Amino acid sequence: MKIDLGKITIAVAALAAGVVLGIGILTLRNREIPAPIRIVPPEPTQTSSPTMTPSPMQVFVSGEVLFPDVYGLAPGSRIKQLVEAAGGFTDNANTTAVNMAQPLADGVHVHIPAEGDPVSTPNSVLTEPARLPNSGENDLGVGGGVININTAELQELETLPGIGPVTAQKIIDYRAANGAFPDIAAIMEVSGIGQGMFDKIDLLISIGN
Repeated sequence: MKIDLGKITIAVAALAAGVVLGIGILTLRNREIPAPIRIVPPEPTQTSSPTMTPSPMQVFVSGEVLFPDVYGLAPGSRIKQLVEAAGGFTDNANTTAVNMAQPLADGVHVHIPAEGDPVSTPNSVLTEPARLPNSGENDLGVGGGVININTAELQELETLPGIGPVTAQKIIDYRAANGAFPDIAAIMEVSGIGQGMFDKIDLLISIGN
């Protein structure tokens, strides 16, 4: 019997191909399927709340400093910082009456006395709410309100810087003799009150208009 080599070759090739295909299928079945890749976003960074910056205090200084005015100072400031902001003491300042360590508060008035001015408390300067320059009549002054020189009694007038009982009585006597003051500058017509004293009290007095 004659053997057909061509058919044998084709059969062997087909068998080999089948074996290779089977091995490939088995290999694919046995291969581990990799886990899917998960992209995890980072946790959001927690931002801290903004810190509130305290507003500066507004403090009025008058009297024997180089530049009397209203100054903005950091909370916790003391009279030392206020005097420095105002350019320092004048040569006429009664520095022994000033407690440089005295703490300040918003809206207070600090009056630096001159040599010879009466001071109520040794080694300290009293601070009190003050009327700001060019402000209205409802702003605060010595004793909690601006002094109306047309109606103030003796005790009220004595609370003004440099005004003692004698000068306070002169104001009342002048008012009784001449009528109401037409403006605050008219108080300089009272004996004993000159430009220097007026400069110390002009922000603390009114005529009640």
